[in-house]
Amino acid sequence: MYTTGITPQKGVWWKPAHKSEKVWFTIAFAWCMVLFAMMPFWHLRGGQNPSGTRSRVDPAAYRTRVQEFVQQYQVATDNGIPVVAPPAGSDIYLQGQMWMWLPVLQLEEGSEYTLHLSSVDVNHGFNLYPFNINFQVVPGYDYALRVTPTEAGDFRVVCNEFCGVLHHTMVGRIIVRERGSSAVAALLGSDVDKGGDR
Repeated sequence: MYTTGITPQKGVWWKPAHKSEKVWFTIAFAWCMVLFAMMPFWHLRGGQNPSGTRSRVDPAAYRTRVQEFVQQYQVATDNGIPVVAPPAGSDIYLQGQMWMWLPVLQLEEGSEYTLHLSSVDVNHGFNLYPFNINFQVVPGYDYALRVTPTEAGDFRVVCNEFCGVLHHTMVGRIIVRERGSSAVAALLGSDVDKGGDR
């Protein structure tokens, strides 16, 4: 006789869990509770869940802020994209838009900044390569995060949220110069045009 999935079986059709299954279930449940209890510790002491502030912002107003930021601190261009070198402790702005990050940020190792992230068109993802740092960049929201670069180098910002046909070309740049070196000295040896814009 055939039955459907919604017709209940008659009698006891299941078997109680074996003792070994109960032991593994208890171990798995206990481990889940340990990890759940560790979440506040990871957030406060682990350093991989940075706390930031998110506020509403009009995309056009954010674009204006970024343009003012670029005009104030631009030191060069990189393939037509402005390179900015803001002073330590300042607010820095990074704008996501199809299919670019604007501007190129040049920061000083060991100095603290407030990084503002937002998009002016669609959702983007901020991934700082090669580190495991990921944020969603949403239009209409300004995500502010306190950051302190801990090592000098030339790092890439990759969009990890599909944003259209040229998503794979959306790669930005953050240059971290050694403490005490000048902005122009940090650009030497890179493919950046010096001078012309300021």
